[in-house]
Amino acid sequence: MLSFESGKRRLTETNMSFSTSFTQDKSTYSKSNLLLASAVADDIDCPILPGLPDDVAKYCLALVPRPYFPAMGAVCKKWRSVIKSKEFLVVRKLAGLLEEWLFVLTMDSQGKESHWEVMDCLGNRCQLLPPMPGPMKAGFGVVVLNGKLFVMAGYSVIDGTGSASADVYEYDSCLSSWSKLSSMNVARFDFACAEVNGKVYAVGGYGKDGDSLSSVEMYDPDSEKWTLIESLRRPRWGCFACGLEGKLYIMGGRSSFTIGNSKCVDVYDPERHSWCEIKNGCVMVTAHAVLEKKLFCMEWKNQRKLAIFNPEDNSWKMVPVPLTGSSSIGFRFGILDGKLLLFSLEEAPGYRTLLYDPNASPGSEWQTSEIKPSGLCLCSVTIKA
Repeated sequence: MLSFESGKRRLTETNMSFSTSFTQDKSTYSKSNLLLASAVADDIDCPILPGLPDDVAKYCLALVPRPYFPAMGAVCKKWRSVIKSKEFLVVRKLAGLLEEWLFVLTMDSQGKESHWEVMDCLGNRCQLLPPMPGPMKAGFGVVVLNGKLFVMAGYSVIDGTGSASADVYEYDSCLSSWSKLSSMNVARFDFACAEVNGKVYAVGGYGKDGDSLSSVEMYDPDSEKWTLIESLRRPRWGCFACGLEGKLYIMGGRSSFTIGNSKCVDVYDPERHSWCEIKNGCVMVTAHAVLEKKLFCMEWKNQRKLAIFNPEDNSWKMVPVPLTGSSSIGFRFGILDGKLLLFSLEEAPGYRTLLYDPNASPGSEWQTSEIKPSGLCLCSVTIKA
Protein backbone atom coordinates (compact mmCIF):
# COMPACT_ATOMS: atom_id res chain seq x y z
CA MET A 1 0.00 0.00 0.00
CA LEU A 2 1.41 3.36 -0.98
CA SER A 3 1.68 6.19 1.55
CA PHE A 4 -0.34 9.34 1.05
CA GLU A 5 2.67 11.33 -0.23
CA SER A 6 3.84 8.56 -2.58
CA GLY A 7 0.28 8.30 -3.82
CA LYS A 8 0.33 11.99 -4.67
CA ARG A 9 3.58 11.53 -6.63
CA ARG A 10 2.18 8.58 -8.52
CA LEU A 11 -0.95 10.53 -9.34
CA THR A 12 1.15 13.40 -10.72
CA GLU A 13 3.48 11.14 -12.71
CA THR A 14 0.66 9.29 -14.45
CA ASN A 15 -1.19 12.53 -15.28
CA MET A 16 -4.49 10.98 -14.42
CA SER A 17 -7.49 12.79 -15.85
CA PHE A 18 -10.10 11.34 -13.47
CA SER A 19 -10.73 14.50 -11.48
CA THR A 20 -10.88 16.77 -14.51
CA SER A 21 -13.60 14.64 -16.05
CA PHE A 22 -15.84 15.68 -13.18
CA THR A 23 -15.17 19.39 -13.60
CA GLN A 24 -17.10 19.49 -16.83
CA ASP A 25 -20.66 20.78 -16.84
CA LYS A 26 -23.19 18.33 -15.39
CA SER A 27 -24.92 18.18 -18.76
CA THR A 28 -21.94 16.28 -20.17
CA TYR A 29 -22.57 13.35 -17.89
CA SER A 30 -24.37 10.55 -19.67
CA LYS A 31 -26.36 7.68 -18.28
CA SER A 32 -23.83 5.28 -19.77
CA ASN A 33 -21.02 6.98 -17.84
CA LEU A 34 -22.86 6.48 -14.56
CA LEU A 35 -23.66 2.87 -15.41
CA LEU A 36 -20.00 2.26 -16.27
CA ALA A 37 -18.83 3.84 -13.00
CA SER A 38 -21.38 1.79 -11.10
CA ALA A 39 -20.11 -1.37 -12.73
CA VAL A 40 -16.57 -0.42 -11.77
CA ALA A 41 -17.27 -0.25 -8.06
CA ASP A 42 -20.74 -1.55 -7.28
CA ASP A 43 -19.61 -3.86 -4.50
CA ILE A 44 -18.60 -2.30 -1.19
CA ASP A 45 -15.67 -4.75 -0.98
CA CYS A 46 -14.27 -3.85 -4.42
CA PRO A 47 -11.39 -1.39 -4.85
CA ILE A 48 -12.41 2.24 -5.01
CA LEU A 49 -10.78 2.54 -8.43
CA PRO A 50 -9.47 -0.73 -9.97
CA GLY A 51 -5.73 -0.68 -10.53
CA LEU A 52 -5.04 1.98 -7.91
CA PRO A 53 -4.22 1.68 -4.22
CA ASP A 54 -7.10 2.96 -2.11
CA ASP A 55 -5.10 5.89 -0.69
CA VAL A 56 -4.43 7.17 -4.21
CA ALA A 57 -8.05 6.57 -5.21
CA LYS A 58 -9.29 8.54 -2.21
CA TYR A 59 -7.06 11.41 -3.20
CA CYS A 60 -8.54 11.27 -6.71
CA LEU A 61 -12.06 11.53 -5.32
CA ALA A 62 -11.02 14.35 -3.00
CA LEU A 63 -9.81 16.42 -5.98
CA VAL A 64 -13.27 16.48 -7.54
CA PRO A 65 -15.03 19.85 -7.01
CA ARG A 66 -17.36 19.75 -4.04
CA PRO A 67 -20.63 20.40 -5.98
CA TYR A 68 -20.23 16.98 -7.62
CA PHE A 69 -20.00 14.98 -4.38
CA PRO A 70 -23.75 14.17 -4.22
CA ALA A 71 -23.61 12.77 -7.78
CA MET A 72 -20.51 10.77 -6.90
CA GLY A 73 -22.23 9.39 -3.81
CA ALA A 74 -25.03 8.09 -6.04
CA VAL A 75 -22.62 6.14 -8.25
CA CYS A 76 -22.13 3.23 -5.86
CA LYS A 77 -22.05 2.21 -2.22
CA LYS A 78 -18.25 2.16 -2.16
CA TRP A 79 -17.88 5.77 -3.26
CA ARG A 80 -20.67 6.89 -0.95
CA SER A 81 -18.95 5.17 1.97
CA VAL A 82 -15.66 6.91 1.16
CA ILE A 83 -17.26 10.37 0.91
CA LYS A 84 -19.09 9.86 4.23
CA SER A 85 -15.96 8.72 6.05
CA LYS A 86 -13.92 10.73 8.51
CA GLU A 87 -10.80 9.79 6.54
CA PHE A 88 -12.14 11.61 3.47
CA LEU A 89 -12.06 14.88 5.45
CA VAL A 90 -8.47 14.13 6.47
CA VAL A 91 -7.47 13.62 2.83
CA ARG A 92 -9.18 16.87 1.79
CA LYS A 93 -7.44 18.68 4.64
CA LEU A 94 -4.01 17.34 3.61
CA ALA A 95 -4.76 18.42 0.05
CA GLY A 96 -5.69 21.92 1.26
CA LEU A 97 -9.26 21.57 0.00
CA LEU A 98 -11.35 22.00 3.15
CA GLU A 99 -13.95 24.77 2.94
CA GLU A 100 -15.58 26.61 5.83
CA TRP A 101 -19.35 27.10 5.96
CA LEU A 102 -21.70 28.78 8.39
CA PHE A 103 -24.95 26.85 8.92
CA VAL A 104 -27.67 29.12 10.36
CA LEU A 105 -31.07 27.96 11.57
CA THR A 106 -33.43 30.87 10.87
CA MET A 107 -37.08 31.61 11.65
CA ASP A 108 -39.39 33.48 9.29
CA SER A 109 -40.92 36.82 10.24
CA GLN A 110 -44.21 35.16 11.24
CA GLY A 111 -42.43 32.77 13.59
CA LYS A 112 -44.04 29.75 11.93
CA GLU A 113 -41.35 28.05 9.87
CA SER A 114 -37.63 27.51 10.29
CA HIS A 115 -34.98 26.36 7.87
CA TRP A 116 -31.22 25.89 7.69
CA GLU A 117 -29.33 28.18 5.32
CA VAL A 118 -25.65 27.92 4.43
CA MET A 119 -23.20 30.81 4.03
CA ASP A 120 -19.69 30.65 2.64
CA CYS A 121 -16.60 32.25 4.16
CA LEU A 122 -17.57 35.60 2.60
CA GLY A 123 -21.05 35.46 4.08
CA ASN A 124 -22.76 34.75 0.76
CA ARG A 125 -25.89 32.61 1.06
CA CYS A 126 -25.19 29.48 -0.96
CA GLN A 127 -28.05 27.09 -0.37
CA LEU A 128 -30.95 26.00 1.78
CA LEU A 129 -30.79 22.58 3.39
CA PRO A 130 -33.54 20.04 2.72
CA PRO A 131 -36.10 20.09 5.56
CA MET A 132 -35.06 18.27 8.70
CA PRO A 133 -36.66 14.79 8.93
CA GLY A 134 -39.28 13.97 11.53
CA PRO A 135 -41.80 16.24 13.25
CA MET A 136 -40.96 19.83 14.15
CA LYS A 137 -39.25 20.07 17.53
CA ALA A 138 -38.19 22.58 20.15
CA GLY A 139 -35.45 22.27 22.72
CA PHE A 140 -33.30 20.03 20.51
CA GLY A 141 -29.50 19.90 20.48
CA VAL A 142 -27.14 20.80 17.62
CA VAL A 143 -23.53 19.60 17.32
CA VAL A 144 -20.92 19.31 14.55
CA LEU A 145 -18.90 16.10 14.30
CA ASN A 146 -16.51 15.11 11.48
CA GLY A 147 -17.89 17.76 9.14
CA LYS A 148 -21.50 16.68 9.71
CA LEU A 149 -24.43 18.40 11.41
CA PHE A 150 -26.16 16.49 14.23
CA VAL A 151 -29.69 17.42 15.31
CA MET A 152 -30.63 15.54 18.45
CA ALA A 153 -33.71 14.81 20.56
CA GLY A 154 -36.06 17.70 21.44
CA TYR A 155 -39.74 18.17 22.24
CA SER A 156 -42.45 17.68 19.62
CA VAL A 157 -46.23 17.85 19.56
CA ILE A 158 -48.04 15.23 17.46
CA ASP A 159 -51.84 15.15 17.27
CA GLY A 160 -52.04 17.46 20.25
CA THR A 161 -49.78 15.33 22.43
CA GLY A 162 -46.29 16.56 23.38
CA SER A 163 -43.39 14.23 24.03
CA ALA A 164 -39.63 14.20 24.40
CA SER A 165 -37.72 12.52 21.60
CA ALA A 166 -34.59 10.37 21.46
CA ASP A 167 -34.20 10.64 17.67
CA VAL A 168 -30.89 11.73 16.17
CA TYR A 169 -30.44 12.93 12.59
CA GLU A 170 -27.26 13.70 10.69
CA TYR A 171 -26.83 16.05 7.74
CA ASP A 172 -23.87 15.19 5.53
CA SER A 173 -22.71 18.45 3.95
CA CYS A 174 -20.76 16.61 1.24
CA LEU A 175 -23.66 14.42 0.13
CA SER A 176 -26.34 17.06 0.86
CA SER A 177 -28.57 14.53 2.58
CA TRP A 178 -30.12 13.71 5.96
CA SER A 179 -29.95 10.29 7.57
CA LYS A 180 -31.21 8.83 10.85
CA LEU A 181 -28.63 7.62 13.37
CA SER A 182 -28.95 5.45 16.45
CA SER A 183 -31.41 6.87 18.95
CA MET A 184 -30.25 8.14 22.33
CA ASN A 185 -30.81 5.97 25.39
CA VAL A 186 -32.86 8.70 27.09
CA ALA A 187 -35.44 10.92 25.38
CA ARG A 188 -34.75 14.53 26.43
CA PHE A 189 -35.13 18.22 25.60
CA ASP A 190 -33.65 21.50 26.86
CA PHE A 191 -30.38 19.65 27.48
CA ALA A 192 -26.71 20.48 26.96
CA CYS A 193 -24.65 18.91 24.19
CA ALA A 194 -21.18 19.29 22.72
CA GLU A 195 -18.40 17.49 20.84
CA VAL A 196 -15.24 16.60 22.75
CA ASN A 197 -12.33 14.55 21.37
CA GLY A 198 -14.41 13.18 18.50
CA LYS A 199 -17.34 12.11 20.69
CA VAL A 200 -20.76 13.73 21.20
CA TYR A 201 -22.14 14.24 24.72
CA ALA A 202 -25.74 14.89 25.79
CA VAL A 203 -26.26 16.07 29.37
CA GLY A 204 -29.29 16.60 31.58
CA GLY A 205 -32.44 18.32 30.35
CA TYR A 206 -36.04 17.20 30.78
CA GLY A 207 -37.25 13.64 30.16
CA LYS A 208 -40.45 12.12 28.80
CA ASP A 209 -42.45 12.79 31.95
CA GLY A 210 -41.11 16.32 32.28
CA ASP A 211 -38.76 15.27 35.08
CA SER A 212 -35.36 16.95 35.24
CA LEU A 213 -32.49 14.64 34.34
CA SER A 214 -28.98 14.04 35.64
CA SER A 215 -28.17 11.32 33.08
CA VAL A 216 -25.33 11.77 30.59
CA GLU A 217 -24.65 9.79 27.43
CA MET A 218 -21.94 9.72 24.79
CA TYR A 219 -22.06 8.94 21.07
CA ASP A 220 -19.09 7.16 19.48
CA PRO A 221 -19.11 7.56 15.67
CA ASP A 222 -16.93 4.46 15.27
CA SER A 223 -19.41 2.13 16.98
CA GLU A 224 -22.39 4.32 15.97
CA LYS A 225 -23.87 3.83 19.45
CA TRP A 226 -24.88 5.94 22.44
CA THR A 227 -23.55 4.86 25.84
CA LEU A 228 -24.68 6.08 29.25
CA ILE A 229 -21.73 7.34 31.30
CA GLU A 230 -21.37 8.75 34.83
CA SER A 231 -24.27 11.05 35.65
CA LEU A 232 -24.16 14.57 37.02
CA ARG A 233 -24.33 14.69 40.78
CA ARG A 234 -27.72 16.41 40.49
CA PRO A 235 -30.30 17.08 37.74
CA ARG A 236 -29.63 20.08 35.50
CA TRP A 237 -31.68 21.60 32.68
CA GLY A 238 -31.76 24.62 30.36
CA CYS A 239 -27.96 24.56 30.42
CA PHE A 240 -25.38 24.54 27.64
CA ALA A 241 -22.16 22.63 26.98
CA CYS A 242 -18.85 23.21 25.22
CA GLY A 243 -15.59 21.35 24.70
CA LEU A 244 -12.45 23.10 25.95
CA GLU A 245 -8.95 21.63 26.23
CA GLY A 246 -10.29 18.08 25.84
CA LYS A 247 -12.88 18.43 28.63
CA LEU A 248 -16.65 18.88 28.68
CA TYR A 249 -17.95 22.03 30.42
CA ILE A 250 -21.59 22.44 31.51
CA MET A 251 -22.77 25.94 32.42
CA GLY A 252 -25.89 28.01 32.94
CA GLY A 253 -29.41 26.74 33.31
CA ARG A 254 -30.79 25.51 36.59
CA SER A 255 -30.21 22.58 38.90
CA SER A 256 -32.01 20.95 41.80
CA PHE A 257 -29.26 22.17 44.15
CA THR A 258 -29.80 25.88 43.50
CA ILE A 259 -32.49 28.50 43.83
CA GLY A 260 -32.73 30.34 40.54
CA ASN A 261 -30.02 30.00 37.90
CA SER A 262 -26.85 28.09 38.63
CA LYS A 263 -23.37 29.69 38.61
CA CYS A 264 -21.53 26.41 39.13
CA VAL A 265 -19.71 24.74 36.24
CA ASP A 266 -19.66 20.96 35.91
CA VAL A 267 -16.51 19.69 34.18
CA TYR A 268 -16.15 16.15 32.82
CA ASP A 269 -12.73 14.64 32.15
CA PRO A 270 -13.08 11.85 29.53
CA GLU A 271 -9.72 10.36 30.46
CA ARG A 272 -10.58 10.01 34.14
CA HIS A 273 -14.29 9.36 33.50
CA SER A 274 -15.15 11.72 36.33
CA TRP A 275 -16.87 15.04 37.09
CA CYS A 276 -15.58 17.98 39.09
CA GLU A 277 -16.99 21.42 39.77
CA ILE A 278 -15.83 25.02 39.60
CA LYS A 279 -17.87 27.88 41.00
CA ASN A 280 -17.54 30.90 38.73
CA GLY A 281 -19.81 30.25 35.77
CA CYS A 282 -22.16 32.46 33.79
CA VAL A 283 -25.90 32.48 34.45
CA MET A 284 -28.89 32.98 32.11
CA VAL A 285 -26.67 32.67 29.04
CA THR A 286 -28.45 33.72 25.83
CA ALA A 287 -25.58 33.07 23.40
CA HIS A 288 -22.29 31.19 23.52
CA ALA A 289 -19.52 30.07 21.15
CA VAL A 290 -15.99 28.67 21.37
CA LEU A 291 -13.25 30.56 19.52
CA GLU A 292 -9.47 30.47 19.88
CA LYS A 293 -9.79 27.86 22.68
CA LYS A 294 -11.88 30.27 24.73
CA LEU A 295 -15.57 30.43 25.53
CA PHE A 296 -17.54 33.56 24.60
CA CYS A 297 -20.83 34.12 26.44
CA MET A 298 -23.52 36.74 26.68
CA GLU A 299 -25.81 36.89 29.71
CA TRP A 300 -29.41 37.98 29.65
CA LYS A 301 -28.81 40.59 32.36
CA ASN A 302 -26.05 42.29 30.37
CA GLN A 303 -26.38 42.24 26.58
CA ARG A 304 -23.69 44.87 26.10
CA LYS A 305 -20.72 42.86 27.34
CA LEU A 306 -18.95 39.72 26.18
CA ALA A 307 -17.90 37.35 28.95
CA ILE A 308 -14.78 35.46 27.81
CA PHE A 309 -13.75 32.33 29.73
CA ASN A 310 -10.17 31.04 29.68
CA PRO A 311 -10.02 27.36 30.75
CA GLU A 312 -6.29 27.53 31.48
CA ASP A 313 -6.88 29.45 34.72
CA ASN A 314 -10.70 29.36 34.96
CA SER A 315 -10.78 33.15 34.61
CA TRP A 316 -13.30 35.51 33.02
CA LYS A 317 -12.69 38.69 31.05
CA MET A 318 -15.42 41.23 30.25
CA VAL A 319 -15.34 43.08 26.93
CA PRO A 320 -17.84 45.92 26.23
CA VAL A 321 -19.99 45.52 23.12
CA PRO A 322 -20.21 48.76 21.12
CA LEU A 323 -23.60 50.35 20.62
CA THR A 324 -25.08 50.10 17.15
CA GLY A 325 -28.78 50.58 16.59
CA SER A 326 -30.93 49.96 19.66
CA SER A 327 -29.17 49.58 23.00
CA SER A 328 -31.61 46.79 23.93
CA ILE A 329 -30.63 44.47 21.09
CA GLY A 330 -29.96 40.84 22.01
CA PHE A 331 -27.69 38.59 19.98
CA ARG A 332 -27.00 35.12 18.66
CA PHE A 333 -23.41 34.12 17.90
CA GLY A 334 -21.74 32.70 14.82
CA ILE A 335 -18.14 31.80 14.01
CA LEU A 336 -16.67 32.43 10.56
CA ASP A 337 -13.08 32.85 9.42
CA GLY A 338 -11.80 32.94 13.02
CA LYS A 339 -14.08 35.79 14.02
CA LEU A 340 -17.13 36.07 16.25
CA LEU A 341 -20.33 37.32 14.59
CA LEU A 342 -23.12 38.88 16.67
CA PHE A 343 -26.46 38.55 14.88
CA SER A 344 -29.14 40.90 16.15
CA LEU A 345 -32.44 39.54 17.48
CA GLU A 346 -34.15 42.79 16.47
CA GLU A 347 -34.47 44.52 13.13
CA ALA A 348 -33.39 47.96 14.30
CA PRO A 349 -33.08 50.65 11.57
CA GLY A 350 -29.56 50.88 10.24
CA TYR A 351 -28.34 47.93 12.25
CA ARG A 352 -25.44 45.86 10.90
CA THR A 353 -23.95 42.61 12.19
CA LEU A 354 -21.20 43.15 14.72
CA LEU A 355 -17.89 41.33 14.27
CA TYR A 356 -15.29 40.67 16.99
CA ASP A 357 -11.76 39.70 15.94
CA PRO A 358 -9.76 38.33 18.91
CA ASN A 359 -6.50 38.61 16.94
CA ALA A 360 -6.90 42.24 15.91
CA SER A 361 -4.68 44.94 17.38
CA PRO A 362 -6.00 46.59 20.57
CA GLY A 363 -8.75 49.04 19.77
CA SER A 364 -9.53 47.41 16.42
CA GLU A 365 -11.25 44.25 17.64
CA TRP A 366 -14.76 45.46 16.77
CA GLN A 367 -16.03 45.97 13.22
CA THR A 368 -19.34 45.75 11.41
CA SER A 369 -20.16 43.14 8.78
CA GLU A 370 -22.63 42.69 5.93
CA ILE A 371 -23.03 39.01 6.85
CA LYS A 372 -26.63 38.55 7.86
CA PRO A 373 -29.13 35.63 7.98
CA SER A 374 -32.33 35.98 5.98
CA GLY A 375 -34.43 35.74 9.16
CA LEU A 376 -34.15 35.57 12.93
CA CYS A 377 -31.10 33.49 13.88
CA LEU A 378 -32.09 30.66 16.24
CA CYS A 379 -28.62 29.08 16.31
CA SER A 380 -25.61 28.57 14.07
CA VAL A 381 -22.67 26.18 13.68
CA THR A 382 -19.49 26.24 11.63
CA ILE A 383 -18.62 23.26 9.47
CA LYS A 384 -15.32 22.59 7.71
CA ALA A 385 -15.62 19.91 5.04
